[in-house]
Amino acid sequence: MNSLGFDKTFFEKVFSEARMRPYFDRYPGNENKAIKHYEYNIRLAESLCPSLSVFEVTLRNALIRELERMTGTKEWYLFFQFHPVLKSLFRYISTACHHISSRGEIVTPDKINGELTLGFWVSLFNAEYEKYLWKDLRRAFTNLPKSRRQRKNVSAPLNSIRALRNRVFHNEAISWSLTRLSSLHDSIIEVIGWLSPTLPAWLLNVDSYEKTALYVERQWYGWWKHFFFRILQLQSLHLLHCQARCLGDGLRRNVGRL
Repeated sequence: MNSLGFDKTFFEKVFSEARMRPYFDRYPGNENKAIKHYEYNIRLAESLCPSLSVFEVTLRNALIRELERMTGTKEWYLFFQFHPVLKSLFRYISTACHHISSRGEIVTPDKINGELTLGFWVSLFNAEYEKYLWKDLRRAFTNLPKSRRQRKNVSAPLNSIRALRNRVFHNEAISWSLTRLSSLHDSIIEVIGWLSPTLPAWLLNVDSYEKTALYVERQWYGWWKHFFFRILQLQSLHLLHCQARCLGDGLRRNVGRL
């Protein structure tokens, strides 16, 4: 316990025992380390907010443009209401309209677009809607390589990013694996690039994830261990490169014998 009384009992009272249990279980007998880990989790979550926010807004606006083009109207959601398959999505629209009306606001297309959840936009890429939506919505991803231009290649990262977004904005743990978290951050940037090729460059002005992750990594492992792990990673990459080169040479020799 420090002089201000920030100990296990304090954190369990303020943030709940259930929320803090994974941290204290991870570091039995070391309350300070568990509390530090919780602090790092907050730092990492904060650093992801810019990229997650840009991803969500960019995705939503790109899909709205394609839905308006597809239906020929700003009230694109009305098309869903009477479609034999897409009508299952209209519950999201109804909920959005209800929320807008309950605030005493006038329901407009712009208000509906802004009220719809990320879960709705991501669900447009579910397999059951592929036949009716993918042909039009794929145009939103202007920079997606043609070889990867399949619904499943978009749906998978969108769902992973949505799950991360929900954990971040609901104050859940995201810091058990920095490697996994960094991979998800890379995925966010990649998808943003599919939607707008130049936007990732601008995002660098406000995206502090890499800097925060590096800080947390150094705090966890220390400078020497951090440096050692980086060397191991570089050696692993070099080994993979050598293996790939040897494989390529072998294939070329075999082809030459044919």
